[in-house]
Amino acid sequence: MRAFALLWDSEGVWELVVAAVACLAAAFFAVRLVSARRAYARAVEERGWLLERERESAARGAVDAERARIARELHDIVSHNVSVMVVQAGAARRVLGSDRAVDALLAVESAGRDTMAELRHMLGLLAPSADSDELLEPQPGLSRLGALVDKMCFAGLPVDVRISGEPRPLPSGVDLTAYRIVQEALTNALKHGDGQKAEVLVRYADHHLRVEVLSTGLKGVSTSDGEGRGLLGLRQRVAVLGGDLDARRRLGGGFRVRAKLPVEGP
Repeated sequence: MRAFALLWDSEGVWELVVAAVACLAAAFFAVRLVSARRAYARAVEERGWLLERERESAARGAVDAERARIARELHDIVSHNVSVMVVQAGAARRVLGSDRAVDALLAVESAGRDTMAELRHMLGLLAPSADSDELLEPQPGLSRLGALVDKMCFAGLPVDVRISGEPRPLPSGVDLTAYRIVQEALTNALKHGDGQKAEVLVRYADHHLRVEVLSTGLKGVSTSDGEGRGLLGLRQRVAVLGGDLDARRRLGGGFRVRAKLPVEGP
């Protein structure tokens, strides 16, 4: 004990103790600092990886959405025009040798030309070239409703059209969707109906556009529940625009497609 007390009272012992504690403290904080920097570097690396994954996911989502849009466009184009071609080809087969055969075959040719023109438009959007603008035709809208109705009437489906309100220019998405709704509904009526008649109602209001297609008879079942591929595509189109679409059987027979599309006021 006496030796320990003498050592404790020796000159410089306190300085050694303080120096040792200071070294230990410095080492401790150095280790903590290095550990914190490594953790920060890992967090930055992980955040960069997550951001890259999010960018890749967003890019894939954009590509998938664009592919879905193009698939709906191609379905609308091919389904409508080829359906008309099939109906007219059947008519030509049944009346081959008569004057009506020539008219039916001309209708097939016209529908085929329309299909090729719209497919060129879609392919031009997928792979535009320097001179592709000259080959592209504008997307259809309600301005082409008369030509669509004439084609359906010639194919054997009488169609009445009623337009109310003050017609005005529409946003391109609304205009195209309205046309596709009428096109899909009339095509289904031509394929699955009894060929009696169809009615198209278009109403321009201040803040929305209403489109309704009524058809009589329904021989097939693919559209009886309003969930065919074409109608599903229309539902997606209308939903993107913030509108509503209802498709169902009519109580008195036939089918009804009704849509409400929001538009800006005049």
